[in-house]
Amino acid sequence: MSDDGWVPLPARPAATVMLVRDTRDGIKVFLMRRHRAMEFVGGVVVFPGGGVDDRDRNADIDWHGPPPSWWAERFGVDDDLALALVCAAARETFEESGVLFAGPADDPDGIVSDAGIYAGERAALADNSLAFGDFLRGSGLVLRADLLRPWANWVTPMEERTRRYDTFFFVGALPEGQRADGENTESDKAGWATPEQALHDFAEHRTFLLPPTWTQLDSLAGRTVSEVLALQRQVVAVQPTLVVADGNWEIEFFDSGRYNAARAGRAP
Repeated sequence: MSDDGWVPLPARPAATVMLVRDTRDGIKVFLMRRHRAMEFVGGVVVFPGGGVDDRDRNADIDWHGPPPSWWAERFGVDDDLALALVCAAARETFEESGVLFAGPADDPDGIVSDAGIYAGERAALADNSLAFGDFLRGSGLVLRADLLRPWANWVTPMEERTRRYDTFFFVGALPEGQRADGENTESDKAGWATPEQALHDFAEHRTFLLPPTWTQLDSLAGRTVSEVLALQRQVVAVQPTLVVADGNWEIEFFDSGRYNAARAGRAP
């Protein structure tokens, strides 16, 4: 608590997914620009994702792949939160991009090749009239947790007074046959870009990236999908701080020098 009685907001658990695919131009990642009128980070370019909800926490769900305990160990959380994070990652990815990390319950090694047939269920998930676990069971599907990998963990600075998130980053390859469309109520533009192009657009002031997104794009640059999925990442929580410099707020973190140089449009 500060002298003025201010207490930091609690950080709500959240999950975000970097969808990647190989192209002739190199690895590409799916990005969305949030509507400028959005109360939180409007106009900012992000990956699909969102907050964990109660139904993610209490999901009665079947999945194929590493159990919650495996995810808990790598993210440094308990098993219940690990399960909720994986569910939220898969749910939010489907809601916001139409990509579904799931397979038939009678063939868990299979992967849904056309997620578009579940358009009605996707809309119901987005308006909270359907739980993700109920959708999978009702459609005879299991969550393919093995298609995701743990990547990073970023916590909103304590100084942020609007809302704060404890965000866990995942990475996953676009399943064969599926397409990402970005048809959701929170973004006004979506598409695929190489990490290098996305970083360049930020440096040229054509887009805006927050440090977690900028850092993850930087970590993907120059890699292939197979290299990304093979990485054994050590996930350590990163919590930047907000400081006032020359009358403006700046974000400090382990690579803030490069980030702030790119943000200012100058060479580091």
